[in-house]
Amino acid sequence: MLNLAVLVSGSGSNLQAMLDRKAQGLLDVDFRLVLSNKADAYGLERARAAGVPALAIDHRQFPDREAFDAAMVAAIRDHGADTVALAGFMRLLTPTFLNAFPGRVLNIHPALLPSFPGARGQRDAAAYGVTIAGCTVHLVDEQMDHGPIIIQAAVPVPPGADGEALAARILTWEHRIYPQALQWLAQDRLRLDGRHVRIHGPAATPATPGDALVHPPLEPGF
Repeated sequence: MLNLAVLVSGSGSNLQAMLDRKAQGLLDVDFRLVLSNKADAYGLERARAAGVPALAIDHRQFPDREAFDAAMVAAIRDHGADTVALAGFMRLLTPTFLNAFPGRVLNIHPALLPSFPGARGQRDAAAYGVTIAGCTVHLVDEQMDHGPIIIQAAVPVPPGADGEALAARILTWEHRIYPQALQWLAQDRLRLDGRHVRIHGPAATPATPGDALVHPPLEPGF
Protein backbone atom coordinates (compact mmCIF):
# COMPACT_ATOMS: atom_id res chain seq x y z
CA MET A 1 0.00 0.00 0.00
CA LEU A 2 1.33 3.41 -0.99
CA ASN A 3 0.75 6.40 1.24
CA LEU A 4 0.45 8.83 -1.63
CA ALA A 5 0.51 12.58 -2.08
CA VAL A 6 -0.48 13.90 -5.50
CA LEU A 7 0.74 17.30 -6.72
CA VAL A 8 -1.39 19.18 -9.25
CA SER A 9 -1.46 22.61 -10.83
CA GLY A 10 -4.52 22.27 -13.06
CA SER A 11 -7.49 20.07 -13.86
CA GLY A 12 -6.10 16.89 -12.31
CA SER A 13 -7.42 14.40 -14.87
CA ASN A 14 -4.58 11.99 -14.08
CA LEU A 15 -5.48 12.31 -10.40
CA GLN A 16 -9.03 11.35 -11.33
CA ALA A 17 -7.76 8.28 -13.19
CA MET A 18 -5.92 7.23 -10.02
CA LEU A 19 -8.98 7.82 -7.85
CA ASP A 20 -11.10 5.79 -10.26
CA ARG A 21 -8.69 2.84 -10.24
CA LYS A 22 -8.64 2.98 -6.44
CA ALA A 23 -12.44 2.89 -6.36
CA GLN A 24 -12.37 -0.12 -8.69
CA GLY A 25 -10.08 -1.99 -6.29
CA LEU A 26 -7.17 -2.00 -8.75
CA LEU A 27 -4.82 0.48 -7.08
CA ASP A 28 -3.36 -0.19 -3.64
CA VAL A 29 -3.05 3.45 -2.64
CA ASP A 30 -4.04 5.44 0.42
CA PHE A 31 -4.47 9.00 -0.83
CA ARG A 32 -3.12 11.10 2.02
CA LEU A 33 -3.04 14.53 0.35
CA VAL A 34 -3.62 16.38 -2.89
CA LEU A 35 -1.51 19.52 -2.94
CA SER A 36 -1.43 22.39 -5.42
CA ASN A 37 0.48 25.61 -5.86
CA LYS A 38 -2.77 27.14 -7.17
CA ALA A 39 -5.83 27.57 -4.96
CA ASP A 40 -8.18 27.41 -7.97
CA ALA A 41 -6.75 24.18 -9.41
CA TYR A 42 -9.67 21.90 -10.26
CA GLY A 43 -7.65 18.94 -9.07
CA LEU A 44 -8.30 20.12 -5.51
CA GLU A 45 -12.05 19.86 -6.14
CA ARG A 46 -11.60 16.33 -7.45
CA ALA A 47 -9.79 15.45 -4.23
CA ARG A 48 -12.46 16.95 -1.99
CA ALA A 49 -15.20 15.14 -3.91
CA ALA A 50 -13.37 11.87 -3.21
CA GLY A 51 -12.88 12.67 0.48
CA VAL A 52 -9.13 13.23 0.12
CA PRO A 53 -7.46 16.08 2.04
CA ALA A 54 -6.73 18.97 -0.33
CA LEU A 55 -4.31 21.83 0.29
CA ALA A 56 -3.05 24.83 -1.67
CA ILE A 57 0.34 26.39 -0.95
CA ASP A 58 1.06 29.49 -3.05
CA HIS A 59 4.64 29.33 -4.31
CA ARG A 60 4.62 33.11 -4.72
CA GLN A 61 4.61 33.51 -0.95
CA PHE A 62 8.12 32.08 -0.58
CA PRO A 63 11.49 33.73 -1.22
CA ASP A 64 12.87 30.90 -3.36
CA ARG A 65 12.13 27.43 -4.73
CA GLU A 66 13.88 25.70 -1.83
CA ALA A 67 11.68 27.39 0.77
CA PHE A 68 8.54 26.49 -1.16
CA ASP A 69 9.67 22.89 -1.54
CA ALA A 70 10.45 22.68 2.18
CA ALA A 71 6.90 23.80 2.94
CA MET A 72 5.49 21.13 0.62
CA VAL A 73 7.68 18.45 2.23
CA ALA A 74 6.42 19.46 5.68
CA ALA A 75 2.78 19.30 4.55
CA ILE A 76 3.24 15.93 2.86
CA ARG A 77 4.93 14.45 5.91
CA ASP A 78 2.28 15.90 8.21
CA HIS A 79 -0.31 13.94 6.23
CA GLY A 80 1.67 10.70 6.46
CA ALA A 81 2.59 10.31 2.78
CA ASP A 82 5.85 8.67 1.73
CA THR A 83 5.37 8.67 -2.06
CA VAL A 84 4.61 11.54 -4.43
CA ALA A 85 2.95 11.51 -7.85
CA LEU A 86 3.20 14.63 -10.00
CA ALA A 87 0.03 15.00 -12.06
CA GLY A 88 0.33 18.16 -14.09
CA PHE A 89 2.37 19.94 -11.43
CA MET A 90 4.01 22.80 -13.28
CA ARG A 91 6.95 23.45 -10.99
CA LEU A 92 10.47 22.04 -11.08
CA LEU A 93 11.44 20.31 -7.85
CA THR A 94 14.67 21.04 -6.02
CA PRO A 95 16.94 18.61 -4.15
CA THR A 96 15.23 19.85 -0.97
CA PHE A 97 12.11 18.00 -2.13
CA LEU A 98 13.63 15.05 -3.96
CA ASN A 99 15.99 14.13 -1.11
CA ALA A 100 13.01 13.92 1.23
CA PHE A 101 11.44 11.13 -0.87
CA PRO A 102 14.35 9.37 -2.59
CA GLY A 103 13.19 7.12 -5.41
CA ARG A 104 9.56 7.80 -4.46
CA VAL A 105 8.63 10.70 -6.75
CA LEU A 106 6.96 9.86 -10.08
CA ASN A 107 5.90 12.01 -13.01
CA ILE A 108 4.00 11.56 -16.25
CA HIS A 109 5.09 13.37 -19.39
CA PRO A 110 2.99 13.58 -22.60
CA ALA A 111 5.77 12.56 -24.99
CA LEU A 112 8.10 9.64 -25.57
CA LEU A 113 11.10 10.72 -23.53
CA PRO A 114 13.86 11.60 -24.07
CA SER A 115 12.17 13.30 -27.05
CA PHE A 116 10.22 16.52 -26.53
CA PRO A 117 10.74 17.32 -22.85
CA GLY A 118 9.16 20.41 -21.34
CA ALA A 119 5.69 21.86 -20.98
CA ARG A 120 4.78 21.64 -24.70
CA GLY A 121 5.60 18.01 -25.39
CA GLN A 122 2.50 17.17 -27.45
CA ARG A 123 2.58 20.41 -29.43
CA ASP A 124 6.29 20.13 -30.08
CA ALA A 125 5.84 16.56 -31.32
CA ALA A 126 2.98 17.57 -33.63
CA ALA A 127 4.90 20.56 -34.96
CA TYR A 128 7.93 18.35 -35.64
CA GLY A 129 5.80 16.06 -37.77
CA VAL A 130 6.30 12.80 -35.88
CA THR A 131 4.25 9.81 -36.95
CA ILE A 132 4.40 8.15 -33.51
CA ALA A 133 3.89 9.97 -30.22
CA GLY A 134 2.99 8.93 -26.70
CA CYS A 135 3.55 9.35 -22.98
CA THR A 136 6.06 8.32 -20.33
CA VAL A 137 5.93 7.62 -16.60
CA HIS A 138 9.32 8.11 -15.01
CA LEU A 139 11.07 8.58 -11.72
CA VAL A 140 11.92 12.21 -11.04
CA ASP A 141 15.47 13.48 -10.69
CA GLU A 142 16.96 16.96 -10.62
CA GLN A 143 16.73 17.44 -14.39
CA MET A 144 13.47 18.20 -16.16
CA ASP A 145 11.78 15.13 -17.67
CA HIS A 146 14.95 13.13 -17.30
CA GLY A 147 14.66 10.38 -14.66
CA PRO A 148 14.58 6.62 -15.30
CA ILE A 149 11.60 5.44 -17.36
CA ILE A 150 9.05 3.05 -15.85
CA ILE A 151 6.52 2.64 -18.67
CA GLN A 152 5.71 4.21 -22.03
CA ALA A 153 2.77 4.11 -24.42
CA ALA A 154 3.27 4.90 -28.11
CA VAL A 155 0.40 5.80 -30.41
CA PRO A 156 0.24 6.55 -34.14
CA VAL A 157 -0.34 10.19 -35.03
CA PRO A 158 -3.27 10.70 -37.43
CA PRO A 159 -2.40 12.71 -40.54
CA GLY A 160 -2.92 16.40 -39.94
CA ALA A 161 -3.32 16.10 -36.18
CA ASP A 162 -2.43 19.31 -34.39
CA GLY A 163 -1.08 19.65 -30.87
CA GLU A 164 -4.54 19.79 -29.29
CA ALA A 165 -5.81 16.67 -31.06
CA LEU A 166 -2.60 14.81 -30.27
CA ALA A 167 -2.78 15.85 -26.61
CA ALA A 168 -6.28 14.39 -26.32
CA ARG A 169 -5.17 11.13 -27.93
CA ILE A 170 -2.19 10.84 -25.60
CA LEU A 171 -4.19 11.73 -22.49
CA THR A 172 -6.27 8.57 -22.83
CA TRP A 173 -3.10 6.54 -22.41
CA GLU A 174 -1.73 8.70 -19.60
CA HIS A 175 -4.82 7.68 -17.64
CA ARG A 176 -3.93 4.01 -18.12
CA ILE A 177 -0.18 3.83 -17.69
CA TYR A 178 0.16 6.13 -14.65
CA PRO A 179 -2.05 4.03 -12.33
CA GLN A 180 -0.26 0.92 -13.61
CA ALA A 181 3.14 2.34 -12.67
CA LEU A 182 1.85 3.29 -9.23
CA GLN A 183 0.46 -0.21 -8.70
CA TRP A 184 3.82 -1.77 -9.54
CA LEU A 185 5.41 0.53 -6.97
CA ALA A 186 2.72 -0.36 -4.43
CA GLN A 187 3.51 -4.03 -5.01
CA ASP A 188 7.24 -3.32 -4.50
CA ARG A 189 7.99 -4.64 -7.98
CA LEU A 190 10.16 -1.80 -9.31
CA ARG A 191 13.93 -2.29 -9.25
CA LEU A 192 16.40 0.31 -10.49
CA ASP A 193 19.38 -0.95 -12.50
CA GLY A 194 21.34 2.12 -13.57
CA ARG A 195 18.88 4.03 -15.72
CA HIS A 196 16.77 0.92 -16.30
CA VAL A 197 13.67 0.20 -14.24
CA ARG A 198 12.91 -3.53 -14.05
CA ILE A 199 9.51 -4.99 -13.16
CA HIS A 200 10.00 -7.93 -10.80
CA GLY A 201 7.59 -10.64 -9.76
CA PRO A 202 5.21 -12.88 -11.68
CA ALA A 203 3.81 -11.23 -14.78
CA ALA A 204 0.07 -11.15 -15.22
CA THR A 205 -1.55 -11.84 -18.57
CA PRO A 206 -1.12 -8.59 -20.50
CA ALA A 207 -4.19 -6.50 -21.13
CA THR A 208 -5.16 -5.77 -24.73
CA PRO A 209 -3.71 -2.30 -25.32
CA GLY A 210 -5.91 -1.19 -28.23
CA ASP A 211 -4.17 1.07 -30.74
CA ALA A 212 -1.06 1.68 -28.63
CA LEU A 213 2.23 -0.09 -28.10
CA VAL A 214 2.71 -0.19 -24.34
CA HIS A 215 5.86 -1.43 -22.65
CA PRO A 216 6.11 -2.98 -20.18
CA PRO A 217 2.66 -4.40 -20.99
CA LEU A 218 -0.36 -3.23 -19.06
CA GLU A 219 -1.96 -5.74 -16.72
CA PRO A 220 -5.71 -6.46 -16.69
CA GLY A 221 -7.79 -3.54 -15.47
CA PHE A 222 -5.35 -0.86 -16.59
